[in-house]
Amino acid sequence: MIRVLVAEDMHIVRGALVALLGLEPDIEVVADVASGLEILPAARAKQAQVAVIDIDLPGKDGLTAAGELHEQLPGCRTLILTSLGRPGTLRRALDAKVSGFLLKDAPPDKLANAVRGVLAGRRMVDGDLALAAWDSVDCPLTGRELDVLRMTSQGYGTVEVAARLYLSAGTVRNYLTTVVAKLNGRNRVDAIRIAEESGWL
Repeated sequence: MIRVLVAEDMHIVRGALVALLGLEPDIEVVADVASGLEILPAARAKQAQVAVIDIDLPGKDGLTAAGELHEQLPGCRTLILTSLGRPGTLRRALDAKVSGFLLKDAPPDKLANAVRGVLAGRRMVDGDLALAAWDSVDCPLTGRELDVLRMTSQGYGTVEVAARLYLSAGTVRNYLTTVVAKLNGRNRVDAIRIAEESGWL
């Protein structure tokens, strides 16, 4: 039996995924969690072989959790299941060393096949999305610029961002000015929109 962990914060969706995978004769869902913070401990405790992870999770996003699994529990494969079918999101997922990337609107049989595929060591990625990612533009922002923009997009003010990232408020403002210029945005809000639509945040 393939031991699977499901991480999805929407209860109905998580329940549906657990039920769907439970219909497969060779798959057993050994854990289901609603927060990114629960993924690594649950995967360890239940000896999960495959973790099916949503990107947008409370506590810790799915890509960060997938990266941690890759580093600390390399025997557990990761399959990102998301509605964010943007090339930039796929590139971030691949950078996090995920084993597979599947859109939530994929046919149900694709999910079980993807679970089997990643366990067998194959990289399972939606074909159309892979081609789009191949042609997409790399993110022009540095890691620190992305950190500042991400926190700004979450509603933190300049002083709060500065305190959390151990920077001065002036440095945060300089980062945001640079980000807006690099993305050819009209202002911070526009820069956030561009980054989100490109899948960089």
